[in-house]
Amino acid sequence: MTAANTGAGPTGAGAQPAAHHRVIVVGGGNGGVSAAARLLRRGVTDVALIEPRDVHEYKPLFSHVAGGTARISETMRPQRSVMPRDVTWIRDAVVQVDPARSVVQLAGGGEVGYDQLVLSPGMQKDWASVPGLAESIGTGDVTTHYEGDLAARTSLRLRDLRRGTVVFTQPAGPASCAGAAQKPLYQACDYWQRTGVLGDIRAVLVVPDKTVFGIEAFDREIQRAVDRYGIELHTDSALIEVDADRTEAVIASPTGIERIRYDLLSVTPPQSAPEWIRASGLAADDDPDGFVEVDPETLRHPRFVNVWGLGDAAATTNSKSGGALRKQTMVLAKNLAAVLAGKEPTARYDGYGVCPMTVSRASVVWAEFGPSGELMPTIPFLRRMYRESRLSWFFDRRVLPWVYWNLILTGRV
Repeated sequence: MTAANTGAGPTGAGAQPAAHHRVIVVGGGNGGVSAAARLLRRGVTDVALIEPRDVHEYKPLFSHVAGGTARISETMRPQRSVMPRDVTWIRDAVVQVDPARSVVQLAGGGEVGYDQLVLSPGMQKDWASVPGLAESIGTGDVTTHYEGDLAARTSLRLRDLRRGTVVFTQPAGPASCAGAAQKPLYQACDYWQRTGVLGDIRAVLVVPDKTVFGIEAFDREIQRAVDRYGIELHTDSALIEVDADRTEAVIASPTGIERIRYDLLSVTPPQSAPEWIRASGLAADDDPDGFVEVDPETLRHPRFVNVWGLGDAAATTNSKSGGALRKQTMVLAKNLAAVLAGKEPTARYDGYGVCPMTVSRASVVWAEFGPSGELMPTIPFLRRMYRESRLSWFFDRRVLPWVYWNLILTGRV
């Protein structure tokens, strides 16, 4: 049966849902769409994907939008245009999963049953976890580039700034491509340097680690950018309050509390898994962020063997980023297809992560690494390809978007 979202009310305990699919994928972002496409390419049939949004976003470009090197129109396409042809699109949101009954409950009131469930819902932005942030974000001088419309607004504000103090903050704890918090600042500093106003701008960067990135090889490259722009780097620190009335960012560090008056504050919010994951019993009891409990290599849930997780919402050991999804979706599709064929999952995810760190308007530090901070270059004999490079910028800015829309989302690479 391929019917979906009938609008019927919730069924009683033990009752059969109105619709059922062999595989249900939750989340229509990079992970969900590409995983569904890979499953189809492996011959899996009756795949449904749950996603309420009408627009698909290529979020890695948001930092380029904010930095003035991309247009917001380049980041968005209709969701329909990226959906694999033979996937049933359920245009609704998930409110809970009943793993004992193998049922997904929808915001529209219906239920959908599954044989196998793939969870890739991404992370939620916890604006309210920082006092004053939820009330001030997107208004006045407080912005972010983790939302598309505000990324475009940030670009205009950075372009027009000629003097004053700009503060960029990166949250402590897990975040989707946390290093992206820094990218627009480096691009803006490059622009201000070229236009001769950098000396009149106090640029402040707040990061939670003891160094700018947290891995020595990449720290050396990125620190050079910090030094050449004269950025005031606050390590081992976090934003704990936004005082919009005084236009002050309140920063905590091991040495105490500092209040920094800002002309523009760009915040990357604290993030966590959607709350329904924990409410559904799919997170480990000792996970404070509520991510989907998975075997970090096979991506299969250890307690509910017909549930799988990938991407930002999965409790894997890698740094959370879109660049990790390509390997994850390959592993998951191979393992899930094997299980459907009555075999054991044998593919293993190695914890690969990547962060193309834009450090100017024309250069990138290509950071590829494993869960323990070890270097994991895609081309093993070019272990120093992480050095700041114009070629890496071209690949990140020009080549990867094409690869994303045409090859990654279609499950071809």
